Amino acid sequence: MQVVNWLPRTELPFAAPSRPELLDMPEPEVEAPVMLAPAVETPAQPAVRPVERPKIEVPRPSLASTRTGAKPVDVVDDTPVVAKPVPVPPPRFALQLLRAGRCLLLVELPTGEPFQSRDPAYLLLKDMLRAAGLPDAPQIVGEPVRWPWLNRGTMDQGPDAARDFVQGFLSVQMEAAPCACLWLIGLPAVRFAGEADAEAFNRELQIEGLGSAWAIPGLELLMEEPQRKAAVWQAMRRLMARWKESNE
Repeated sequence: MQVVNWLPRTELPFAAPSRPELLDMPEPEVEAPVMLAPAVETPAQPAVRPVERPKIEVPRPSLASTRTGAKPVDVVDDTPVVAKPVPVPPPRFALQLLRAGRCLLLVELPTGEPFQSRDPAYLLLKDMLRAAGLPDAPQIVGEPVRWPWLNRGTMDQGPDAARDFVQGFLSVQMEAAPCACLWLIGLPAVRFAGEADAEAFNRELQIEGLGSAWAIPGLELLMEEPQRKAAVWQAMRRLMARWKESNE
């Protein structure tokens, strides 16, 4: 039982006498206190702040825009708008210059091609010359004037350029030979040589640099609307004295 010493509290009969030294209880040994070394304080490390990521602001819809039926606010732009000039397409026409006596005739070519001897429009022109007392076989002066002048390129070929070209062409021809009266037959001739419109038909025009001119409806229009011939005949009678005096 691992008992080293055992002493009874009373004397037992027939037992050996007790030894007094065994009754002395030794005082318990007091353990010396263990001295702990002072803890060495380590310097506090600065707290490492986490790297902040740049915040991306996401536009959030306002309360007004999320409401049902909310109308968007129109932003008024006060910047003045400069209107770009709209390019004007070039006019398209073909004119032929003829000479009959002392009159020059700038005639619209109905088909765009030079007159042929049996063309209805040319036969009508011959009848008009005979009625005016002029030679009914007019002479062709130069090539037909066709516009636009160029099919390609960046050159200005608008109405103003066409007018300057036609008037310049007529001015050169009049300087070469005198002209008592200029016949402008057809709307393109009236518009780009006489600077007038269809309301000037059967009237006399005074053109700066070109002198007196007579505005006449086109030959094709006279054939389609024969009732116009009466007004042409009346205007012819008023102006006939101009070229008759020159022919005498």
